[in-house]
Amino acid sequence: MKRLQIHPSRLHGTVALSGAKNSALRLLAASLLTTERVTLTNYPSALLDAQVHVGMLEALGKACKTDGDRIEIVERNPIREQLDWDGRSIRNTLLILGALTARLGAAKVPLPGGCKLGERKYDLHVMLLERLGARVWEEGDFLCAEATDERLTGADINLPLRSTGATENAILCGTLSHGITRVWNPHIRPEILDLIALLRSMGAKIRVFGQEHIEITGVDELTGAEHGVIADNMEAITWLVGAVMTDGDVEIIDFPFSDLEVVLSHLKAAGARLFAHENALIVRGGSPYPIEISTGPHPGINSDVQPILAAWASSCMGESRIIDLRFPGRYAYAEEMARMGLQHEVIGDMLIIHGKRGGLVGAEVRALDLRAGAALALCGLTAMGETVINDAWQIERGYVDFADKLRSLGAEAEWIA
Repeated sequence: MKRLQIHPSRLHGTVALSGAKNSALRLLAASLLTTERVTLTNYPSALLDAQVHVGMLEALGKACKTDGDRIEIVERNPIREQLDWDGRSIRNTLLILGALTARLGAAKVPLPGGCKLGERKYDLHVMLLERLGARVWEEGDFLCAEATDERLTGADINLPLRSTGATENAILCGTLSHGITRVWNPHIRPEILDLIALLRSMGAKIRVFGQEHIEITGVDELTGAEHGVIADNMEAITWLVGAVMTDGDVEIIDFPFSDLEVVLSHLKAAGARLFAHENALIVRGGSPYPIEISTGPHPGINSDVQPILAAWASSCMGESRIIDLRFPGRYAYAEEMARMGLQHEVIGDMLIIHGKRGGLVGAEVRALDLRAGAALALCGLTAMGETVINDAWQIERGYVDFADKLRSLGAEAEWIA
């Protein structure tokens, strides 16, 4: 069991962002659409979820060679329809299902895993595959799909909510379908645009009509390509919040300003002292004030951000309110923060945090998921005494060299047995 030990620290120095986990996993799935070589640069190879995904690609017949932040994916043997995988599952198996069905006409993958964020069902993925002419069914611990024709057939897909995963899967499926696929009410966010950029370089015909719809004209085959993964906006927010909470002085290199305009405006209004410098953001501490935020589709505040903002709220004098509209009730991490002295309550779908500057005390806590783990680490930087985070491997699912980067910024943080 991997544990992370944190002591109160002030963050200062420079940190460079790694490639985005939420983009890299989608790009890996896209490599299944071609027989040719796909190369990704700025690739976060150390992420546990990325390593799981690479293992899945290799189980399907791909050969993957990683060198630092670069990965090359080639196909030396015919790709398999069925993913046999006994290791930890991730939700990206749904995208693998879509990509394989689009290319081979049939696929069988383990039921999806990943963070348990409320009721994360996969009915939208089933719906879109069925709209494109596939039969979808469960078979034991597997989810199966088969095109009723040799290939999927383009269709109009109306998403009842702006789902990131369903939008991505519809795009992947549409690239090799007969005819035109239109995805209405898509979730247009940075990771989706990054996926589209890779697919276009592979020969896909995709047009984006704002938040209204995406049009994909199917082609017979896709080629290989080389593509750079975008910077991780979740990592960017994590270091920003940590710098303000600890009254630090941090320069964040390759900061994705355009992806985070709404979050930045909220945090500037709540006391963060931020200065843009070319491709970097300089955070000169500040006095964090209480916040009132609700999550929503991009360009709104992503659901992943709210545990990090709850850490912010823990260090403010006064009451903060958080509502997660995407995954109502995603507040179990607050009970772990309560072990450190956080005063909070949940009323309906709202998390209310009664913050207090210097009010946290180090304790033994557990990372319930990836972002919850990072949020607990930020709380540990301001808590009196030692904080130990159990199941801290969750953090490594989405942050490259998390403890090393903390130490490079002057924090007392280390992995312990």
